[in-house]
Amino acid sequence: MTNASTLFYADVKSRPPPAEFDSALAWSAVALLALGLVMVYSSSIAIAEGSRMTGQQPMYYLMRHGVFLALSLFMATIAFQLPLRAWQKAAPFLFLFGAGLLVLVLVPGVGREVNGSQRWLSLFVFNLQPSELMKLFAVLYAADYTVRKSAHMHSLTKGFLPLFVVMLLVGGLLLREPDFGAFAVITVIAMGILFLGGVNWKPFAGLIVLLIVGFVLLIWLSPYRMQRVVGFMDPWADPFGKGYQLSHALIAFGRGEWLGVGLGASVEKLFYLPEAHTDFLLAVIAEELGFAGVALVIVLFVTIIARAFAIGRQAASLERAFPALVAQGIGLWLGVQAIINMGVNMGVLPTKGLTLPLLSFGGSGIAANCCALAVLLRVDWENRQLLRGVKI
Repeated sequence: MTNASTLFYADVKSRPPPAEFDSALAWSAVALLALGLVMVYSSSIAIAEGSRMTGQQPMYYLMRHGVFLALSLFMATIAFQLPLRAWQKAAPFLFLFGAGLLVLVLVPGVGREVNGSQRWLSLFVFNLQPSELMKLFAVLYAADYTVRKSAHMHSLTKGFLPLFVVMLLVGGLLLREPDFGAFAVITVIAMGILFLGGVNWKPFAGLIVLLIVGFVLLIWLSPYRMQRVVGFMDPWADPFGKGYQLSHALIAFGRGEWLGVGLGASVEKLFYLPEAHTDFLLAVIAEELGFAGVALVIVLFVTIIARAFAIGRQAASLERAFPALVAQGIGLWLGVQAIINMGVNMGVLPTKGLTLPLLSFGGSGIAANCCALAVLLRVDWENRQLLRGVKI
């Protein structure tokens, strides 16, 4: 062996082994979960102290969110252990299970109503929100359907319409709650995966037009949705009525300026901004941490979404269609929901009851998000094993 060859092999042996997981994806998710834990505590102290339901304990929401986070990470650990072929086999059954929960939540006396919406099932210790789990099940089912029907994706009747009808039924259940935000997110997930799976663009374009018309009609024919749109267009016209939430969210953004007023120093969370620890958590982040804090949140989400699509492209290059669509579907879901929540907080979109993924208070949402990221990391892990020549 020549000296050059000896040096080459010595260099290869001295290199560290390739990583087992996508560190950028994992650490971005950990950073968002950690920031969410801190900000949920900061934004909920006043609400917890002033409510009899919480026993006037300032750490009530922090403790619950910590428990939710621990359980979610435990569930994510289990989800990561399951190979993608197991997820693919279970996808139709999980989707049916999710649809059953959506039916169950509408049964009088079974579903729990909060603020005029019947979206929760009481499990005594905590409330389960089926629509959050349904987002993950929709990703898995749409990916599985697209792979199974890949030969018929150019056919309107065999490839496109069956999934459309199924999603329409699920959408009808969500609108009965009502949960327009979850309906919009699941619709985008299904349509996005169909598009990525190679559906014929002509019927797809026609459906997009029909969906836009449908969304407009749903808003137009629903008085409370119409009021939200009117309030969004000019919140200062009725700052104590239709524009109340948005006007206070905008005040929070304005007070935060570049670096914020300081962690824990928000004024808007003191009973001025409704749902400060859930739907409008970003407004509290903007007030306390300023533009810098909001920019950090956006960068972390962009990193997660970019890595999800990169992992999906890598799976596709390895001819792994189902994992590829699942990875990109998860990226699409988290990206769309984050954009809608941020848009609502910043006054770019009408007020909608959607939480900020990985950050906002809520057990069902955190559990679904963590399990989705675990599945995404599993796709990446399997890709890396195949590139090493290891059979999975």
